[in-house]
Amino acid sequence: MLMKASAPLPSKERNILEHLLYLPLLLTVLERDRESTYKTPFKLRKVYENLLENTIIKIQGDLQHFKNLMNSQRMKLVKGRNNGEYTEYHFYINNDYYICRYTNNELKTNTEKLLTYYFFKEGRNEQNQFR
Repeated sequence: MLMKASAPLPSKERNILEHLLYLPLLLTVLERDRESTYKTPFKLRKVYENLLENTIIKIQGDLQHFKNLMNSQRMKLVKGRNNGEYTEYHFYINNDYYICRYTNNELKTNTEKLLTYYFFKEGRNEQNQFR
């Protein structure tokens, strides 16, 4: 039986689940951008294509890593309702569940921060933080 948790969501688990929330959003953005590079004239097209391709590959690897962590720790993430202003996510950890609401603007801003991390900081051993 699942119980709605009365304690706050533990930060370690929140970090894992938020990566599983934001990384797919980021992949969607990058896939669309990659498609745009084929339709838009660039002087140095290969540079942009390589940047996007290498970033997508890195994100896919990180996404798989966080999925493995989620599965090994008996966690689950389920997207809930979106009312146009907020999007709700349900986090399941062992026998507890948490409902977290994010403004759509917050989702966009944090996705942009994550993209900046992958483009400019990834590989320099700087910590990846959303907040």
